[in-house]
Amino acid sequence: MTSIAVPAPALAPRRAWLTDLPVLLVAVVWGASYLAAKGITTAHTVVAVLVLRFALVLPVLVVVGRRRVAALTAAQWRGAGLLGLILSGVFLLETYGVVHTSATNAGLIISLTMIFTPLAEAAVTGRRPSASFVAAAALSVGGVVLLTQGAGFTAPSLGDLLMLLAAVVRTVHVLVMARAKAVRGADSLSLTTVQLGAAVAVFAALAVLPGGGASPWAVAVGFGPREWAGLLFLSVFCTLFAFFVQMWAVRRTSPSRVSLLLGTEPLWAAAAGIAIGGEHLGALGLVGAALVLAGTAWGRRAAEIRDC
Repeated sequence: MTSIAVPAPALAPRRAWLTDLPVLLVAVVWGASYLAAKGITTAHTVVAVLVLRFALVLPVLVVVGRRRVAALTAAQWRGAGLLGLILSGVFLLETYGVVHTSATNAGLIISLTMIFTPLAEAAVTGRRPSASFVAAAALSVGGVVLLTQGAGFTAPSLGDLLMLLAAVVRTVHVLVMARAKAVRGADSLSLTTVQLGAAVAVFAALAVLPGGGASPWAVAVGFGPREWAGLLFLSVFCTLFAFFVQMWAVRRTSPSRVSLLLGTEPLWAAAAGIAIGGEHLGALGLVGAALVLAGTAWGRRAAEIRDC
């Protein structure tokens, strides 16, 4: 958890609700993003969809933040570029993962980042996590085991394993962002712009390599209204809208409050997968989903108490 020098002022209940609602909406659209990505992506079009998704919003970020991006130092450019390379791995693993598993599983498994990050930070700093946090982590891992075995105890699917690996790489991304001295002085807008630019460059390079799948142009031409609606949802709402809401919200409330609201993302992923995608968890899967949600919520709270 990052700390701020001056705590955000207390908000009146009405104003607090007006600030919380957009942040909660970000959690909702992020939760729905797994189903949206699954609906427009195949194993053959993953790289092309990623190129299209981020190429649509990158020019907007560049135009809005061009002065701040130009003011970055060479070290900040290198740090942000490194973060972008790691971020490209996160998106590749997540998107390939969701193609090969359910949207519900994807959203719940990726939420383990909230457990992995404090554990990894403890390993790096030598600061032992609390007993409560370790118990919460064990509860979450047990939940994932049950979640991925909803049809009986068999080997996890390729998609489940890719999402688990994505959660690990997300953890690396968070740790590097928090500990890299080069990017500490960079503002969020310029840092995000350079990261996404680096990620798009990786996706574009992969798209032209043999075995990279369909070209972005071919995928764009072949998209119908439903696919374009899904792509615009991922680009405009899950990327552009989400980023600006986060920047707006942290200036009006506390980072902990924003984190708590965004932490409901796996709940919305499960809701979208079941209610809209027609996915079924089964009895074991439902128990596993409940354990993942309870474990990540408990772990987040334990980590916040320790950091206070």
